[in-house]
Amino acid sequence: MCLHRRARRVGEHQRRARLTALGPAGLLLLALAGCDRSVPPDARFQTVPQADARRGQALLARHQCGACHVIPEVPGAAGRSGPTLEHFGRRSYIAGAVPNTPELLQRWLQDPPALVPGTAMPAMGVSPEAARDMAAYLMALR
Repeated sequence: MCLHRRARRVGEHQRRARLTALGPAGLLLLALAGCDRSVPPDARFQTVPQADARRGQALLARHQCGACHVIPEVPGAAGRSGPTLEHFGRRSYIAGAVPNTPELLQRWLQDPPALVPGTAMPAMGVSPEAARDMAAYLMALR
């Protein structure tokens, strides 16, 4: 048996052992924990203090972010070279590498290569104030 398959089997056995240790009641609680959609996400991760999301929407168009990205409700934002920004507020990471928090998103919008060296996204000359408003709009895309 190749090492890859053996490692996968060992991982499966460990996972099963952990689930078995929970017992039937624990498994039921674990299953139900992911079903409650009435609990809103932590507000720290979806709001940007002192920001204007409507202004952010206009700024995304002005900075021509739609040349590379699909962005809902932003005129002309139908680019396909970058990832779609639909449901951006639900994402865990920015560019697959940086935790998606309002503070880090603002820094990303101002200078992407500073956070992820080698990224294809260029610095677009976004001011801190514009980044705050743009982040508010993007975080609201749920």
